[in-house]
Amino acid sequence: MSVLKPVLIAIEVLLLFNLLIFVHELGHFLAARWRGLKVDRFAIWFGKPIWKKKINGVEYALGTIPAGGYVSLPQMATMEAIEGKSESSGQPLPPISALDKIIVAFAGPLFSFLLAIAFAFVVMVVGRPVSDTETTTRIGYVMKGGPADQAGLRAGDIILSVDGKPVSKFGGMGDSVTWRIVRSEGDVVPIKLARVENGQTNILTFNPAPTKEPTKVWERKSLRKIQIAPSHQLIIGDLATNGPAMLAGLKAGDLIKTVDSKKFYHFGGLEDYVETRTNEAVIFNCERDGKPFEVTVKPEIPLSPPDAKASLGILSWDDKLSLSHPGAIEQVTASVNAMLDTFGALFARHSDIKPQHLGGAVKIMDVYARLFSSEEGWRLALWFSVLMNVNLALLNMLPIPVLDGGHIVLAIIEAIRRKPISSRIISVIQTGCAAALIMFMVYIAFYDVQDLPWKRGKDKDKPADIRFAPKPAKN
Repeated sequence: MSVLKPVLIAIEVLLLFNLLIFVHELGHFLAARWRGLKVDRFAIWFGKPIWKKKINGVEYALGTIPAGGYVSLPQMATMEAIEGKSESSGQPLPPISALDKIIVAFAGPLFSFLLAIAFAFVVMVVGRPVSDTETTTRIGYVMKGGPADQAGLRAGDIILSVDGKPVSKFGGMGDSVTWRIVRSEGDVVPIKLARVENGQTNILTFNPAPTKEPTKVWERKSLRKIQIAPSHQLIIGDLATNGPAMLAGLKAGDLIKTVDSKKFYHFGGLEDYVETRTNEAVIFNCERDGKPFEVTVKPEIPLSPPDAKASLGILSWDDKLSLSHPGAIEQVTASVNAMLDTFGALFARHSDIKPQHLGGAVKIMDVYARLFSSEEGWRLALWFSVLMNVNLALLNMLPIPVLDGGHIVLAIIEAIRRKPISSRIISVIQTGCAAALIMFMVYIAFYDVQDLPWKRGKDKDKPADIRFAPKPAKN
């Protein structure tokens, strides 16, 4: 089954990714049929067809380049630079009205938007898995020596606003802590938070100076961070054989409530606490299947990796997942706002977000693959499809020749002039924009491939292999 799983995931990704493309192009196709336009080809993907079949005068094809699809409509603005020549190339065809062109061009984004709404209703019913890190603005960990640490932020603080804007969650787009930090443009990022001290809640403001990790010339530039992590429950995942935690009787799924009566909001804080307590008794108050229990653990220095500090031998931590049932309109609205936020960041003068930070077809399929391989992956893939369809609809409405919005703009100009634009002028515009679009897609793909599993799986990116000394068997 482990061998078949990657194959099944690949099939799921291809089916869902192609569904998004198919529905968008189906909108163009049905609108063209309705308005009586000549349809030469209905293609999924670009490039030389690896499969094609002609039915009722329309050639249906599957290309070799997984970056979209098209419906070849010779009576619209020609796009031979991307679609290639069709059977009607160079042949005189009856003209169509500007209104026909607008309807056909708009139908693709409309169908994508309708598919987003359909996915959103499904997610509303089946639910979307949400971890506890997505439902909090509480700081779980502050990296030692980082910008937040130097400014005075602490684990347990609840962030109220970032850069003067309110926040309701830690990660993701929109009103999240991470996005507000990334999107900020000043030398410092004002952080307003609530801190409980001696039973009293104080509202404080700090001004950490964000930092960016160094990157290679060929890598995407890193974005702003103040080096904090969200709070989450300490649920044990994998345990090292012969490690102190396993020998003390702790098991996967156990919830750590306190350690030496201290509350920790992130595993990083717990690891910092125990790494200086080699062979010292540390008292864990835990919960298993809803029942409290207490164990004593003595942190131990492992045999490997070299120079390791005292450790509990807890190799990973689990997220507590719950099912959220967001409303369909809420999901679509959030997706639209995410797109608008992205555009705003791209065009902001002092923003660190650049075109290289966008993701193309390679990135989208990679995200789908990771979602399908995770727990409750099919629910996450459905939720992600809402965002993808909204993106597909809005991006195609940009007034750029080759895109649907460009067709609409050309049709409006034609209607205002009351005569068609010269086919030669349109050909030059379309060819130039098609070439620019292809180069941009290659540019984005260059960065996307660097995030694929072959790089994420490199040894330097893997957590260190923790091994403890064998223990004598008990009599």
